[in-house]
Amino acid sequence: MLEKATDFIMQFYKENKQEENKLQERLSQIAHEIELTGSYKHTTEELHFGAKVAWRNSNKCIGRLFWNSLTVFDQRNLFREEDIFQALLQHIRFATNEGKIRPTISIFEHNRVRIWNDQLIRYAGYEVNGQIIGDPASIEVTKQCEKLGFIGEKTRFDLLPLIIQVDGQMPKLFELPKEDILEIPLTHSAYKWFEKLDLKWYAVPIISSMGFEIGGITYEAAPFNGWYMETEIGARNLADVERYNMLPEIAEGMGLSTKKVSNLWQDRALIELNHAVLESFKNQGVNIVDHHTAAQQFKLFEEQEAKNNREVTGNWAWLVPPLAGATTHIFHKPYDNTKKTPNYVYQKCPFH
Repeated sequence: MLEKATDFIMQFYKENKQEENKLQERLSQIAHEIELTGSYKHTTEELHFGAKVAWRNSNKCIGRLFWNSLTVFDQRNLFREEDIFQALLQHIRFATNEGKIRPTISIFEHNRVRIWNDQLIRYAGYEVNGQIIGDPASIEVTKQCEKLGFIGEKTRFDLLPLIIQVDGQMPKLFELPKEDILEIPLTHSAYKWFEKLDLKWYAVPIISSMGFEIGGITYEAAPFNGWYMETEIGARNLADVERYNMLPEIAEGMGLSTKKVSNLWQDRALIELNHAVLESFKNQGVNIVDHHTAAQQFKLFEEQEAKNNREVTGNWAWLVPPLAGATTHIFHKPYDNTKKTPNYVYQKCPFH
């Protein structure tokens, strides 16, 4: 731990142009703390810096140009489930900002707090008489919610409650107030039948299952968000066969035959679904970015990093948009997938 702590603190002092004597003083303090307790406590300034750099280092994220705009809420003093829930609601309200989405992270004490949900806002998934209602990706966590008392309406878009666990004790369930969750009904200006599909999606993707690793310490509960790229909703969540699988219905509405793939019905339906997502979000005044603009922003990020003599690492398979990938510069470039720290890391599922 001391080695990782030293690397991070040296980076913090170097990038923030702090004095050498203060660096040595801080390193000595950390070494003493680790020797006494086996761990150490980050200052709020270190936490803020580390969270931003973790976004900068996120190999799978195309939206890293804005890494330095991240708002950080230090919530390490909260240990009651009710207080943690209120802090998460504060995060949702602040990040949503009536559609003017603000990149945000809330960090809770490591080794003590865990959020069982993949995202703070997510739709439930149910298995009913051999069929799936809602989001198939949420079936397991929905079952956990039901064990704790959740009774869903069994619609395709039931908001899941949050499961919060402290100190390994029995987790507690908290229902999200519907008035705090901004959802966007999806329509299409060229297809009036589209609104009869009754599709919608929530405005803010707040990842809550990943840990935040910084200087040898992992904060297991550190939900964070940016804003959506439209393909996340239109080419994955609503389009994937193992998710909402909406392409056949959309193709039918467009009058396309789905009997053979060579007529490209999937491609044509996919384009119109993504168009609907972009148009609907923009009509509601909710921040969203299209994949072409996002790729251009990523190019600016690469140029920005080059000016600062930092190599950009990336996971090519994640950075290339799942729609029109070859039209972006990312498709034609190799990327080094070396993982730097600080970073956001996958964690073992808390209920398996």
